Amino acid sequence: MITLYTWDTPNGRKVPILLEELGLAWQLNLVDIGHDEQFAPEFLAVSPNNKIPAIVDEDTGGAPQAVFESGAILSYLAEKTGRFLASSGPARWQALEWLHWQVGGLAPMVGQLGWFVRAQEKSELAIRRYTDEVDRLLGVLERRVAEVPWLAGDAYGIADIAAYPWTEAALTHLGRQLGDRLDSKPALHAWLERVGARPAVQRAMGLKLSK
Repeated sequence: MITLYTWDTPNGRKVPILLEELGLAWQLNLVDIGHDEQFAPEFLAVSPNNKIPAIVDEDTGGAPQAVFESGAILSYLAEKTGRFLASSGPARWQALEWLHWQVGGLAPMVGQLGWFVRAQEKSELAIRRYTDEVDRLLGVLERRVAEVPWLAGDAYGIADIAAYPWTEAALTHLGRQLGDRLDSKPALHAWLERVGARPAVQRAMGLKLSK
């Protein structure tokens, strides 16, 4: 059994998608980050950076394995099952490139833009800076999926799973801010439709991840 510690954020959706794709036995443990449950000692023992998501895998053949950070969890589960990440070659490295692109670029920039847009004290400089950067990153994604169907090339995998919730959040929650910049990205919209049409993605995105 795998225990997933998560909450209703784009990062919190990544691991449920992969778990649903893999069909592994797992259970949900909600960590209410709005009420500081991420600072509880029992959660810090699993995720010392006090961030969701995190997992504890009991099915290791030995001691339970805790893993924190969404990119590490996706890689761990893909390696554990031999699915959704090529074992070697260019496809593997392309998947890892795009996974790290999402973790280090798309997620924090979308998150920062969302924070400044919702802030009571508006900073037009910050909003403009992050709007431009999110648009740039979505343009990078647009060019990639205009060339190939999936981020790693010909096969759907963990890079797509990582990028999907954040791209969906950008379009859903920041569509007014990004405006007509989104209209010039047809390949991105087509990629979102391909990922979103998968039954496992639909199940995971439909989960109630709050209390």
